[in-house]
Amino acid sequence: MVADDTLALAERVRAALASVIDPEIRRPITDLDMVGGVEATGDGRVRVDVRLTIVGCPASDRIERDTRAAAEAVAGAGNVDVALSVMTPEQRQALTEKLRGGASARQNPFGPGSLTRVVAITSGKGGVGKSTLTANLAVALAARGLSVGLIDADVHGFSIPGLLGLLDEHGNPVRPTQVDDMILPPVAHGVKAISIGMFVEPAEPGGRASSVAVAWRGPMLHRTLSQFLTDVYFGDLDVLLVDLPPGTGDVAISLGQLLPNAEVVVVTTPQPAAADVAERSGVVARQTGQTVIGVVENMAAFAAPDGSVLDLFGAGGGEELARRLSEGQDEPVPVLASVPLSVALRRGGDSGHPVVATEPDDPAARAIEQVAAALATRPRSLQGRRLDVSVR
Repeated sequence: MVADDTLALAERVRAALASVIDPEIRRPITDLDMVGGVEATGDGRVRVDVRLTIVGCPASDRIERDTRAAAEAVAGAGNVDVALSVMTPEQRQALTEKLRGGASARQNPFGPGSLTRVVAITSGKGGVGKSTLTANLAVALAARGLSVGLIDADVHGFSIPGLLGLLDEHGNPVRPTQVDDMILPPVAHGVKAISIGMFVEPAEPGGRASSVAVAWRGPMLHRTLSQFLTDVYFGDLDVLLVDLPPGTGDVAISLGQLLPNAEVVVVTTPQPAAADVAERSGVVARQTGQTVIGVVENMAAFAAPDGSVLDLFGAGGGEELARRLSEGQDEPVPVLASVPLSVALRRGGDSGHPVVATEPDDPAARAIEQVAAALATRPRSLQGRRLDVSVR
């Protein structure tokens, strides 16, 4: 009878461990074969063996804490011992194969036929707030319950880690965890993000990685974007956002080759001159087979505390750009939102706390939420997607 009781206790504890989620892979440790064993003794004590994916796993403390809490909820406080070990190379290989679902390594899971919606955010010129909008849009989509990934493809001007607060104590982008040849993207505000800034070494110990210039030409840029798509394990995503560098250079062309199914949102300011330049990025997207689905006008009119409205960057640029991009298309390109100049938006970008999460009632946050709503509810085309049906 005692043996039956201890076996039942161990089984109940193992079942409870299904609630423990690996914070990097975002799946239960039981599904990841991280639970090596659960043993119960006649005096009611339980030992849980947990296998971490790598030596020095940055999430080890949290995994141990959550494992102990889940086990003690069944066995009682103080009755659980948690022993941590590290997976063998064979166990890690089995894990990576399991996560890939049998797919081979170096395979792009977001190409034509993918169920993930890919949205590239582009602009004709720098300084229009494209990356700030992308980071906030990703957080807004995640807050809607969607699984969201974000690739910082602006290799020369990476800024997504700082905008999402993915920085260490020295102000450098946090490092992703790597399991063999699989890279696990850091997570902030529910968004899985990857950036070249996470791999840049500071020029000197204790220095800032942001001061290091990434001086790469086309082939290296193409390879980097390709590796982000193949080597980074995002899991099952509803939406993958890609923050493109400004202009119509190598990365924009590579994106068209690697993700021809991507939808494109063009960011501009109200200034007519900016709209002229932004139109070119939309044209290049079309030339590579992508679909322009909307325009976002950033830095629109600022409402001063005294009630006056200041058009610091002019007016009408977003509508004019949408009109031009609509020419020759079956469906018009809409202005998804006009985002006003906002101190809160700027402050959130500097601190790594996106305004959509910290000050959702700010006019800029509401405008970005409008974009998120448009993307989340936009019908999805089946063009180029494989349908697993047969005709009899």
